Amino acid sequence: MENTPNLSNHSFEPEDITSVRSLRELVDLVTGRFAAAQQPIEDSGLVLEPLPFPFLAIVGQPEMKLALLLTLINPAIGGTLLIGPRGTGKSTAVRSLLGLLPEVERSKCFYGCLPEDIETEGMDGLCPDCAQKFAHGIPLTYTDHVRLIELPLNARLEDTIGGIDERAAANDRLRLKRGILAQADRNILYADEVNLLGDDIVDAILDAAAMGYYTVRRGPVSATYHSRFRLVGSMNPEEGKLRPQIMDRFGLRVIVRGLENPRERWEAYERTINHRNNPRSYTKLYSEISEIARKEIQNAISLLPKVELPKDIGEIGIRLVQSLKIDSLRAEITLFEAARAYAAADNRTLVSFEDIRAVAAMALRMRQSVFMTAFIDEILNEEAKINDLLNQFAPSKP
Repeated sequence: MENTPNLSNHSFEPEDITSVRSLRELVDLVTGRFAAAQQPIEDSGLVLEPLPFPFLAIVGQPEMKLALLLTLINPAIGGTLLIGPRGTGKSTAVRSLLGLLPEVERSKCFYGCLPEDIETEGMDGLCPDCAQKFAHGIPLTYTDHVRLIELPLNARLEDTIGGIDERAAANDRLRLKRGILAQADRNILYADEVNLLGDDIVDAILDAAAMGYYTVRRGPVSATYHSRFRLVGSMNPEEGKLRPQIMDRFGLRVIVRGLENPRERWEAYERTINHRNNPRSYTKLYSEISEIARKEIQNAISLLPKVELPKDIGEIGIRLVQSLKIDSLRAEITLFEAARAYAAADNRTLVSFEDIRAVAAMALRMRQSVFMTAFIDEILNEEAKINDLLNQFAPSKP
C-alpha cells in the first residue's frame, strides 16, 4: 500500500506545555498531534477504580471536542447531541470530560436551594431550613467540581424523577427519594443511546431541562427539585430516529465520523492500547496538561458574562437562520450563545463574524423540517383559495 504512512518513528504522548494563551490554543496544540518524544509508561500495579480516557488524548474529531467544551463553558447553549456509528468515540469523549470539569457552587440542601434563588424568587425560593440558615448568615453552598451523571438505558421513570423511599416505607414512613434529574442539578447529564429511551423518560428530561425544576407527587407527599443541568446525548442513527421535539431541545448537533487519515487511526490505536494496559500511568501523562485545560475552562466561564454580541453580528446570524427557513427560536439562542462561548474560549469579550462561522454548522444543522415547510405551504395555498372565493362572492358595491 503506497499510501500507508511510516508510523514507526512517531510517538503519541503530550508535549511539555506549561502555558497557553487560550483554551482554543491548548486544544489545538495537544489533541490529534504527533509529539516529539515518547514518554515511558511505568508499571504502577493493579488499578481498581475506572479511569476514563484523557480528553486531550482523543485523536482528531475537532468538532466533537469543540462542542463538548462549549457546552461546559456555557450551559445556555442547550447541550450537545453526538450522532454517529458505533466505535467512533462518542461515549469515550463524554466520559473523558471528567478530568476537565470546572468548579461550581453546590447547594448543601436536599432540595438544591441556592442564594441566587432569592434574587429570582425571593425568600419563597428557599425551603424553610435554608431560609432560616440564610437569615443567620450560614452559607448555603460549598465549592465542588461539576460531575458527570449518566442516565442508564434501563432507567425507570421512578429512577429518573424520584419516588417513594423504599427504606423509609419499610418503617411506615413516607419520604421521597431524589431521582437522577435532581442529582444532575448543576452537573452534566449524559444520556447514551438517547434515541432508545422510553417516551416517558425523554418527556421528563425535556420538561425538567426546560423549566430548571420539577415536582414529584406521590400520594400525600410532594417535593420540588432543581434540575439545572447541561444535557449531553449520543445516538447511532442506524438504531432509530429521534423525535423532532427531542432533537429541537439539543443545542449543538455533531456528526461524528470515523477517522479517515491512516496515521490518525494508528495513533488512536496506540493511545487506546497504552491506556488499556495501564490506565493510571497513562492518565498521569496527561494530568498536567489536563489541569491547565481545566483552569482555562474555568477562566472562560468567568469571562463569559463579559462577552458581548454586537448588533450587526446578531443581524447576520438572524438572516442566516431565516434564509435556512428555520422556525424554532432555539436556533438563534444556540447560535449566539455558542459564539459567545467560542469567544470566551479564545479569551475575547467581543463576538466576531468568525465566531459565528465556527459554530454555525453545529448550531443550525438538522433544524429544517421538510414536513413543516410542506404543511405551511399547503395551508397558505388553502387560505389563498379561500380569499379568492371570498373576492368572487363579495357583493358588488353600489
